[in-house]
Amino acid sequence: MSKHKQKKHFYLLSLGCSKNTVDSESMAALLHKAGFAGVTDPDDASVLIVNTCGFIESARQESIGALQELADLKQKNQLLIAAGCMAQRYGDEVVQWVPGIDGVIGTRRWMDIVPFVRKLRRRKHPEPLYHLPDEATTVGLDERGVLRTAVQGASAYVKISDGCRRPCAFCAIPQIKGTHVSRPLDSIIAEAAALQAAGVQELILIAQDTTDYGHDLGLKNGTSHLLRTIAKAAPDIPWIRLMYAYPGYVTDELIETMATLPQMVHYLDIPLQHGHRETLKRMRRPANIEWVYQTVDKLRSAMPDIAIRTTFIVGYPGETDEEFAGLKQFVRDLQFDRFGAFTYSYEASTPSATVAWQVPEEVKEARRDELMQLQQAISLAKNQAQVGRVLPVLVEGYGDGVSVGRTYRDAPEIDGLVIIPGELPLGQLVPVRIDGAMTYDLTGQPETGPAQPITLSMSNITIPL
Repeated sequence: MSKHKQKKHFYLLSLGCSKNTVDSESMAALLHKAGFAGVTDPDDASVLIVNTCGFIESARQESIGALQELADLKQKNQLLIAAGCMAQRYGDEVVQWVPGIDGVIGTRRWMDIVPFVRKLRRRKHPEPLYHLPDEATTVGLDERGVLRTAVQGASAYVKISDGCRRPCAFCAIPQIKGTHVSRPLDSIIAEAAALQAAGVQELILIAQDTTDYGHDLGLKNGTSHLLRTIAKAAPDIPWIRLMYAYPGYVTDELIETMATLPQMVHYLDIPLQHGHRETLKRMRRPANIEWVYQTVDKLRSAMPDIAIRTTFIVGYPGETDEEFAGLKQFVRDLQFDRFGAFTYSYEASTPSATVAWQVPEEVKEARRDELMQLQQAISLAKNQAQVGRVLPVLVEGYGDGVSVGRTYRDAPEIDGLVIIPGELPLGQLVPVRIDGAMTYDLTGQPETGPAQPITLSMSNITIPL
């Protein structure tokens, strides 16, 4: 493609979590408003952007690899920009790792992407430019008129706040994002109404800590208030899902709100990180294990069909055999529907790096595998309990004569699927009678029409973005 045709085209690669995806969509929307067109082939773009992840070492290496690949192929008239978390955390080090980067823009002023591109084009010298302000006080107040959402099929991630004020010893998010800043309620409600008008079937509320929403706005029980207001403003969106709840802040009012609002799916993601008091203390996490037992009991009493998802870190510095055994017992006791287990990642800039006893890698990996094997039996039993139920399934793809979708018990990309014979309407909620269970996935038959045999092949499944 000629230089003239490339001039107003951009290529944007988004890495990392759904929160990063929302930032990427927002930057893309600003570029579109400025007259740029997005392209899927980097060769066709004048501006190459990688929205990086810098949370842990493996994510950092993936980001460096993506930037290096584009730098190696970059043409003379192209600009390469490192954006996002790794850019914010490491600044000019990123350019040392990947020569050929023209600009570095962080997480706290992503809304300046268009003037930053223009500034790069006007520069008279080849040295990289940086846009890395320390403060994030304008987050949520200066979004330049773009939706803070990422739409995937019939689902939409809505970011309700940014940053975090929690003191977790293993986490670099406060260094990257800054302290917690809630988005104005009116902005979120306007987005929910717009997404309803667009036919979205599921709102997924995300933040570093969704249960901290409104703290800085002077709202008491801000998350509950937000949920009730969204449900009233967008009554035709059938599913509202809450992710990333912080232990200790799942209040009785929040539980009541989830149990009484018809649109709230009975699903809660509450990353607990460990199940032993001493490990949690070293993590600088809430260590009141009794609270967890009591709160899970409250959630299940209010919503007997609730699916609870959590996350655990194994091999945290100082984790003894006794502490790991305590985590396993915790898992057996509480019987979580879903969880992810991850090995501890050493991060030099976090307080956990100063703990003298670092657990060997082979021990971390063995513990992760053991914990996931324990969970597999629990997950299978939970899925088997769904057999015979008729559940709404949000259809997300089809191919090879089958459709795939999710029940309320499954968040996109991280949980299971339902495999159904036939090609069902994409983006619609379809009643399905569950007739089979695997460790993570289910099979079922459309409630209308005769039952059909199903072949468990996941090839050629089309999942629209």
